[in-house]
Amino acid sequence: MSDPIIRPKPCLSDLQVARDVLNTEAAGLLSLAASLGDPFGLAVDRLASTTGRVVVSGMGKSGHVARKIAATLASTGTPALFVHPAEASHGDLGMIVAGDAVLALSNSGETAELADLVAHSRRFALPLVAITARPQSTLARAADVALILPKAAEACPMGLAPTTSTTMQLALGDAIAVALLTRRGFTAADFRQIHPGGRLGARLRRVRDLMHEGDAMPLATADVPMATALVRMTEKRFGCLGIVGDDGALCGIVTDGDLRRSMGPDLLARRAGDVMTASPRTIGPDALAVEALHVMNARERPVTTLFVVDPAGLPLGILHVHDLLRAGLV
Repeated sequence: MSDPIIRPKPCLSDLQVARDVLNTEAAGLLSLAASLGDPFGLAVDRLASTTGRVVVSGMGKSGHVARKIAATLASTGTPALFVHPAEASHGDLGMIVAGDAVLALSNSGETAELADLVAHSRRFALPLVAITARPQSTLARAADVALILPKAAEACPMGLAPTTSTTMQLALGDAIAVALLTRRGFTAADFRQIHPGGRLGARLRRVRDLMHEGDAMPLATADVPMATALVRMTEKRFGCLGIVGDDGALCGIVTDGDLRRSMGPDLLARRAGDVMTASPRTIGPDALAVEALHVMNARERPVTTLFVVDPAGLPLGILHVHDLLRAGLV
């Protein structure tokens, strides 16, 4: 039987190792931010003027980063896709056509698998932007614009595993994506169109998408007897009654709380206008659903319903907190 391998105890705690890694990578990002200059603007110019897609490629760890950059670009209004450089040499170059641009990642700038893709971009005069750490590398010299990563220590104690370098690649990809979306005036509404699913999609939905309209709204005039008002509140099942004036605009609301505060032997004989709370909280139809939630939770007393009104105060619909719950917002 062989002797067991005795490993030395680590000198640093796991927590200290983690902090060292994060501090090293943070230093790399600060160095990257300081190093950006005119080439960054030129790269964004090339990518922004592309009529087709931004084809992002890289090998190994750079390839994993390239996939994420392509996904971020696509999700923020810049059509993009990832093409594996090895697969490109076996037919996937056909995916890269006139009007496209290429964003190639290689820390060394000498990744052999990128050669055919780079040659393809040169053959068809496609804009080529490179992200590399070596300004004199083959990739950097072939590119129209080369974004050079500054010298920075890898967080790996051996200095071998791509850590700081890939973090800088990823952050630079994010910077490109955000610069492009800013140029295009990409809005939250645009974002929602391509993110319809999940909690994020719910937060970007508009009030008009969730509100109840027409006869579903519990409405009455101020002179309606409370006996009638209570029946209408019960029928509509929102726990409230909107009060409209002669001009049709919302001027008040009767809620369960108003009923409790006005409880007395003469309640049913009183008019809705005597019991209502004037100037209730409202929201517009084009507000985001998350804004409606904020309005419901604002002030000292949260509310569970909001009337949706137009600029003149005319009621267009009603929104209940349960609608936000069903949409996945709460």
